[in-house]
Amino acid sequence: MSTKPMALEGIRVIDMSRVFAAPVGAQILGDLGADVIKVERPGVGDDGRGYGTAWVKGKDGIETRQSSFFTVSNRNKRSITVNHSKPEGQEILRKLVETADVLIENYKVGDLKRFGLDYESLKVINPRLIFCSVTGFGQTGPSAALPGYDGLFQAQGGMMAVTGIPDGQPGAGPLKAGPSLVDFITGHNTALAIMAALMHRARTGEGQFIDIALLDTSVSMGSHIMQDYLISGVAPPRLGNGGNGGGPADMLRCSDGMVYLTAGTDEHYRRLTVLMGQPELNTDPRFDSNFKRARSGRAELLDIINAWSEKISVVDLLNKFDETGIPAAKYNELPEVWEDAQVKHRGLRATTPHAWAEAGSVDLIASPLAQMSASPATIRRAPPLIGEHNDEVLGEIGYDAARIAELKALKIV
Repeated sequence: MSTKPMALEGIRVIDMSRVFAAPVGAQILGDLGADVIKVERPGVGDDGRGYGTAWVKGKDGIETRQSSFFTVSNRNKRSITVNHSKPEGQEILRKLVETADVLIENYKVGDLKRFGLDYESLKVINPRLIFCSVTGFGQTGPSAALPGYDGLFQAQGGMMAVTGIPDGQPGAGPLKAGPSLVDFITGHNTALAIMAALMHRARTGEGQFIDIALLDTSVSMGSHIMQDYLISGVAPPRLGNGGNGGGPADMLRCSDGMVYLTAGTDEHYRRLTVLMGQPELNTDPRFDSNFKRARSGRAELLDIINAWSEKISVVDLLNKFDETGIPAAKYNELPEVWEDAQVKHRGLRATTPHAWAEAGSVDLIASPLAQMSASPATIRRAPPLIGEHNDEVLGEIGYDAARIAELKALKIV
């Protein structure tokens, strides 16, 4: 673990969020050094503890309730349980807010107002509070009250419209991306907005309310493809594994596996034709522009390239591409990712001590912010058990052991 100072050291975050998008945002702040206190429901915990298909196995019969969804989005947090529907629970949260810099929640619009835990109520207690609300559709508008999950926004925001096998081919149609990408990027937008709000507060002393919506993120994720439509008024087609910029860019068959090629510039394409021993393809009128290689002549050109590449092994083909200066990468199944030399070099498999796991540790995915030279992201805590830090955190805000025991008996914590 790095001993360098952490960028958000001294910042306290109250994380009242559940499932995935907002917890990812809170975790990023924790990775950067913030003290993140995760607030969960007594006896039940974060709904995300039950998502996914794999769970961290506990030792000595302990049930960790740490699914893949929970484990990947809740490291560097301390967990407490609070029943915020009860006055005693509301009192705990208000005491926490007095000490906090940030509160993150993803309840339905207006839900926390019923308990006096909305921004307008809490900023009276702490005017410097940054209150971030993460919802499916935002705080206002005709859909604001509706629930929303990642797949819905991949469909509604246009992402699925450009993902999937091209029309006219077997299996054609829109396709959801495997990971919960809208949730994941929404989490990053959440962290980014909060860090901007902290900068604003450092200059002005003012807290603020942040309205983050998965819908907004999903539309913005269309990026240059959506911008193509806004400029031209023509919707780009689905391209399957094809690149969305220059071409040829696609998966190639090899004798023993697959390689992804991106020869997206005119020079890369010229080098490819020479490497293939077919330099005439560089001036072939079917393929003599980037547009033709990426669109009208794409399928025909890909067939020609595959007829050449499928006689070559993955290792040999990658060596040829590397020697020629043509960007390409081996296709990896998930187990192969962790055997990749560069993945190992970057330390992306972060084995982290875990006091309650049967193995004594849990393998996590390292933060992509871990290579900052002065204030890198670090992993200091494994994901917590439900309410693991009740005594510790409640003691910090003035509750003695007798009162904590009473609150536990009343199922407030």
